[in-house]
Amino acid sequence: MKTGKQKLILAAKILFVLFVTLIIAFYIFRDAVLQQTIAKVSNEMEVDYNSSFTIKKASFDGLSGLNLTEIILVPKKRDTLFKIQKLKTSVNLWHLITGDVQLGTLEVQNGFVQLVKKGKLRNFDAFLKKDNQTEISDEKRDYAQFAYRIISKALNLVPTDMILDNLSFRLNDNGKKATINFQKLRLVNKQLETSIQVQTNTISQRWRIKGFADPRNKKADIRFVNIDSGAIQMPYLDERFNLKSSFDSIRLNIQNIDRDGDELHIDGFMAIANLKLNHPKIASKDVILKNAKFDYRFLLGSDFISIDSSSTVQLNKIKFHPYVAYETEKDTIYKLKVTIPKMKAQDFITSLPDGLFTHFQGMEASGTFDYKLDFAFNQNKPNQLVFDSKLKKENLKITKYGEANLNKLNGEFVYRALIKNVLQRPILVGSANPNYTPLDQISPYLRKSVLTTEDPSFFSHRGFISEAFKQSIVKNIRTKKFSRGASTISMQLVKNAFLSREKTVSRKLEEILLVYILENNRIVSKERMLEVYFNIIEWGPNVYGIGEASQFYFQKTPSELSLNECLYLARIIPSPKKFMYQFNDQGMLKDFAVKQESFLTNIMFRRGLLTPEDTIYKSLPILISGPAKSFIKFKVQDSTQIKVDSLSVDEEFDL
Repeated sequence: MKTGKQKLILAAKILFVLFVTLIIAFYIFRDAVLQQTIAKVSNEMEVDYNSSFTIKKASFDGLSGLNLTEIILVPKKRDTLFKIQKLKTSVNLWHLITGDVQLGTLEVQNGFVQLVKKGKLRNFDAFLKKDNQTEISDEKRDYAQFAYRIISKALNLVPTDMILDNLSFRLNDNGKKATINFQKLRLVNKQLETSIQVQTNTISQRWRIKGFADPRNKKADIRFVNIDSGAIQMPYLDERFNLKSSFDSIRLNIQNIDRDGDELHIDGFMAIANLKLNHPKIASKDVILKNAKFDYRFLLGSDFISIDSSSTVQLNKIKFHPYVAYETEKDTIYKLKVTIPKMKAQDFITSLPDGLFTHFQGMEASGTFDYKLDFAFNQNKPNQLVFDSKLKKENLKITKYGEANLNKLNGEFVYRALIKNVLQRPILVGSANPNYTPLDQISPYLRKSVLTTEDPSFFSHRGFISEAFKQSIVKNIRTKKFSRGASTISMQLVKNAFLSREKTVSRKLEEILLVYILENNRIVSKERMLEVYFNIIEWGPNVYGIGEASQFYFQKTPSELSLNECLYLARIIPSPKKFMYQFNDQGMLKDFAVKQESFLTNIMFRRGLLTPEDTIYKSLPILISGPAKSFIKFKVQDSTQIKVDSLSVDEEFDL
């Protein structure tokens, strides 16, 4: 009778014989299996993707090697998706037996992959279609497990040794062309070296990617540089998105990809030198960031994806710790936290990207500060938005102003509006201008009306209204566009007196910083700010300031304006050049304008800004008697009336 040890030895021998038999059978029948596999793939491409997939010649090389010649994929009635003349590869047999494809070596000669769009037709559309037969599961996806599986499979397809010669990636988007040709790529002994030719309709450059890459241990440290002199220019983006971008070098480091329990950690850093961006929506000139580095730690769990707060972003001398999270445990929640540790104010100013904060150039400051931002948005409970911004200052003081000298608001100065990059006529803000009106000579009704429509808490806030800002964020997220702002009179004053009217990221960021400095350093009194505001804002076509406006519409001085006239002037501030569309053919206010006026009046009543005695003459119609009258079209019949869409009352006044 056999002992247990003998049984184990016998079982091992049987398994070994079976394994050897399988290897021999695979070796004998492998060519037939290979041809069947190719035929199966070709049929699937034909049936599922309406594409022709062919391989002219396929054969094995040794036990694990595979040679393929002229591999071609062509969607029907579309341009060729890819074509490779010669491909040689090897696979890890043990991983293959366990159902995991892991490439050992890869050699590619003369091939291309191309994405072509002609009109609305693309040669890759068939591969983007959704499988209608796929069952939809209510089960939540485990982000850590899913990401680790995808990363592992992707890295297994990266060979440990690779040689590519003349492999091109082409893009043709209705004539906007870009070709990235890997003339040479070598990955040998974990060292990566490439020579890349880039060609578009506008640029021609040679690039190089070099460094360390170890796909099996999930580590890499590679650099992206220009072989030729000058910066690397990004292809296609300039033609497709009007975005001109370049940089001197990029470095990507992956130190660790590890799954620890239910969490996946991805650690490393990215760095870029002399990044240059130019786009009409960003700024009016080149934006240059000399040095930027991102020490990252991505964390993924079963119900969250995040950038951990231990990550650090460095922009020149500015360092901050971001925390970004997407959570789905109970509700769908988006979180953002930013922490700037204590730093010198002057280091912050000098570290601002060139071209993005032009009005701060030359500014000097003393003292230090630290900053914290806490933002959270619950998709299912949008009204519970969290937005908490805190700046802690220590002896912070502006010692020298840059291009935007905020002190000028305290004295006489010349204001010139800039509309579509065209300077308008000069307006003197001072007593030498006969139209200039001190605050105490402006009708109290107008002051109350404008404050109600534009900024009810002007005299109590420090430049920003946190609640209005929260409501603005909620509405913009809901509508998926910037449909509502949270502008205060302070912000409008800074925008008019110091900045252009261009709708760029640069202008908005400068506006926020300048308003903060203006309001929190007691540079100008609130009364003086309001007085300047009344005397420079646009109130009609080539009409600036309340002195000109009161004459243009009513042939009066600002102190003589009635309540109705003040309500009218306050309402047209958002779109003063379109004032004429407020009136019908008989020169009377249209129904929507009357409703807005009543709504505004009721608001002022509720806030105690008006009494019943103030509205004795409220029923009297608005009479436009000044030069503005010529802009209003009077008609006998209503058949050719111009129809103008108007905002609803609550949208016109963000109250």
